[in-house]
Amino acid sequence: QVQPVESGGGLVQAGDSLRLSCVVSGKSFMYYTIAWFRQAPGEEREFIAAINWRHTANYGGSAEGRFTIARDNEKNTVSLQIDALKPEDAAIYYCAVYPTGGLNIPTISSQYDYWGQGTQVTVSS
Repeated sequence: QVQPVESGGGLVQAGDSLRLSCVVSGKSFMYYTIAWFRQAPGEEREFIAAINWRHTANYGGSAEGRFTIARDNEKNTVSLQIDALKPEDAAIYYCAVYPTGGLNIPTISSQYDYWGQGTQVTVSS
């Protein structure tokens, strides 16, 4: 059973940094492509970043160089570092799993099969 579980969200001030974590159960973790999406109220789910088994990363346009994705295969964990947080970064951040593996790094949410419950990030100005 593949189950992503996010953590690390919270209330922060604009300009702060935050590291989100996603732990994924499943013995084939090292082959999965893992992504982070976010969704603000009234908005569509937005692709932020993803990383494949070779540690190749792909970032969405909103990442703006302030987001860094990384993975630790020994801990079945993918992290998302967010620096210089802005109020517009406030959203629920979701971790998603593309279990097919390979070099593909999808950016469309419908291509991901497994989703976590999300972690809320709130940014005060």
